[in-house]
Amino acid sequence: MAMRMRQRVTTTVHLFFAGIRRRMTLGARVAVLDGDKVLLLKHTYVPDWHFPGGGIEPGETGGEAGRREMLEETGFEATGPLTLFGFYHNLNEATVRDHVAVYVCRQFRETRRFHPNHEIAAIGWFGQGQLPADIDPGTARRVAEILSGSEPAARW
Repeated sequence: MAMRMRQRVTTTVHLFFAGIRRRMTLGARVAVLDGDKVLLLKHTYVPDWHFPGGGIEPGETGGEAGRREMLEETGFEATGPLTLFGFYHNLNEATVRDHVAVYVCRQFRETRRFHPNHEIAAIGWFGQGQLPADIDPGTARRVAEILSGSEPAARW
């Protein structure tokens, strides 16, 4: 009986430290489309234009996170389904274990007018040929994939 308790404790400790060392992050982003225009936003704390989105919280699905972030960041609420477009490995300076689910939303309504705040500096609608020069390169590739109907890439 003592061995079982010891095994349980050592297994728990091992998994805890392995989790810290090998932590994986999961995020959800939403390509909100109005015809051929896409809604992008600019954060106050990172450069470039991006899709609305953020981390998937414990107990939340990717779609739930996408809906929540879309509404919080832009004031637009999804009124129809979010369709999973692709699941991407996002290599970045902080980690090699970041993964992002990208959803497409074509049915939405504005529930509150956007005002710049501590997190989001600006939002805007852009056509494919009129994307801002300082759009995040991965976001630009996702816009092209979605609007052309191309197969999603594996990496952001």
